[in-house]
Amino acid sequence: MEMDSHETQPIMTSSPQGRISLRPMTLSDVDDYMVWATDPKVARFCSWETCKSRDEGIKYITDSVLTHPWLRAICLEDDRPIGYILIMPVDKIRKEIGYVLARKYWGKGFATEAVRLVTAEIFKEFPEIERLEALVDVENVGSQRVLEKVGFTREGVMRRFYFMKGSVRDMIMFSFLPSDPLK
Repeated sequence: MEMDSHETQPIMTSSPQGRISLRPMTLSDVDDYMVWATDPKVARFCSWETCKSRDEGIKYITDSVLTHPWLRAICLEDDRPIGYILIMPVDKIRKEIGYVLARKYWGKGFATEAVRLVTAEIFKEFPEIERLEALVDVENVGSQRVLEKVGFTREGVMRRFYFMKGSVRDMIMFSFLPSDPLK
């Protein structure tokens, strides 16, 4: 199954706790997107810079979100997005998971629920995957905790691994295999 096969991807999935659901983002989500996209503390560990205007947000959603092969809005019960989660192809057997959440919702378990939900389903949706990876900045302790709570294995520090926003960063490699127990 190809990553860009949108027709085979579920439209909405709910977490067992029922606090969040995942769905494709739409252009109508732009105002909610702007909440986290304009926050420098949210963007600190992201590859993108903060969004400066609503028009810039519309362009980003149009050019990068709507065209992404697997990106879902993380929504509260009222279907309002508070962040997003994505799966990116690395090669034929590896995918990388990434996520971002509005700062107001940090530390409340929403990112952990979203990562757990996607990790539980992604190997069914893409049976060819042998490994789900996450690269996390060594200073991004919150994201490290999210992955560990779900059951990802911390494999080690990739020294001077990633160039982002003008500096070379050390990154921590996490992985989850289909045989690993979900926590």
